Amino acid sequence: MTTTTLKPMLGTLHLWGIAVGLVISGEYFGWSYGWGVAGTLGFLVTTLMVAAMYSCFIFSFTELTTAIPHAGGPFAYSRRAFGPAGGMIAGMATLIEFVFAPPAIAMAIGAYLNVQFPGLDPKLAAVGAYIIFMTLNILGVSIAATFELVVTVLAVVELLVFMGVVAPGFSFSNFVIDGWAGSNVFGLPAIAGIFAAIPFAIWFFLAIEGAAMAAEEAKDPKRTIPRAYVGGILTLVFLALGVMVMAGGVGDWKALSGINDPLPQAMKAVVGENSGWLHMLVWIGLFGLVASFHGIILGYSRQFFALARAGYLPPALAKLSRFHTPHRAIIAGGLVGIGAIFSDGLINLQGMSLTAAMITMSVFGAIVMYIMSMLSLFRLRKTEPNLERTFKAPGYPLVPGIALGLALVCLAAMIWFNGTIALLFLGLMSFGMVYFLLTGAQRDAVPADALLQP
Repeated sequence: MTTTTLKPMLGTLHLWGIAVGLVISGEYFGWSYGWGVAGTLGFLVTTLMVAAMYSCFIFSFTELTTAIPHAGGPFAYSRRAFGPAGGMIAGMATLIEFVFAPPAIAMAIGAYLNVQFPGLDPKLAAVGAYIIFMTLNILGVSIAATFELVVTVLAVVELLVFMGVVAPGFSFSNFVIDGWAGSNVFGLPAIAGIFAAIPFAIWFFLAIEGAAMAAEEAKDPKRTIPRAYVGGILTLVFLALGVMVMAGGVGDWKALSGINDPLPQAMKAVVGENSGWLHMLVWIGLFGLVASFHGIILGYSRQFFALARAGYLPPALAKLSRFHTPHRAIIAGGLVGIGAIFSDGLINLQGMSLTAAMITMSVFGAIVMYIMSMLSLFRLRKTEPNLERTFKAPGYPLVPGIALGLALVCLAAMIWFNGTIALLFLGLMSFGMVYFLLTGAQRDAVPADALLQP
């Protein structure tokens, strides 16, 4: 076993747990801000559009993941399709997505714990979460993935319980009132709101593709990954729509549109403040945040590892611990996240908190990565028609074409409504390109990787 070879230990359930767990915090917080700009009906349109994009994307992305089971995920597909520069663009975008999402989630964990324990500094709690879950990821992928599966199952069960408990208080009239960006009539403000709300709808599904980065650690990836991805996207679409509709129909949805705990507040309107159901939701709700936080640490560490192994980042980041985990990569991403946590309150972008800005930055990385992945799919179909594809994108070229088209729409809307963060994202991508141009000798010295070569 070399120091740059990961160990295959994960089955279908582990991979499903990672795919769903990476995302599931988005069902608990963040999405309700979409109501604030689009209203309930407007945001429902946005969510259906984004859900269609993700469904088409995952069915297409699975073809790439099974054909090229590499820890770099999108980096590997783009590297193979478009050469070193293509790999750099996709790899850097994925790294931005996965490095900027965890501090936002860690801050949510810290804020949550602060509500329960007012004397606890939320920033210190967020840093403590980083230390605990970085350590868990370093101790071994099997331990990490089993933990991820357990907390993900608990989070899914809890969301189902939430829907069941609030169902008696649901009223469709509550959900639709002023549902078009504060109006009962569909018009131009509603259309603008639908597009402005795109980042919050993407937050429902952001990072599901991270399971691809565990592909080298999957047992029989050509069978287990398709099952995990298809099961994962179906699970998440059902939960996203169910949670959003049920929460919006139990009272005044406007009261939930600007807060970080929409589900407990929605349940409170139905069962009251002292219900045991409410306390269960508040406490177990932490599992949803933990599942995503822990899973994304696994994801970003594999991206650091894969890029470093291929010579796109310092080679030291590709070293593995005695537990066969990329410990240096885990720590590197953690240091970036902890730095971001302590910057919260010092930096204000577009009138957003740093947490909201980090979410938006993460979404920029994700969309660029989705575009590069779909372009890679089309290119590899032409350049490598004989590549072994145990899973083929259904409805090709229509299904991946829909994913690509909707991703381009999302990117245009994101740039239009988030110009400052778009420029910062471009700055980070440019920094990555400069490093890429200066380190050609570093990549030339790396042994050839068959999965990255046509």
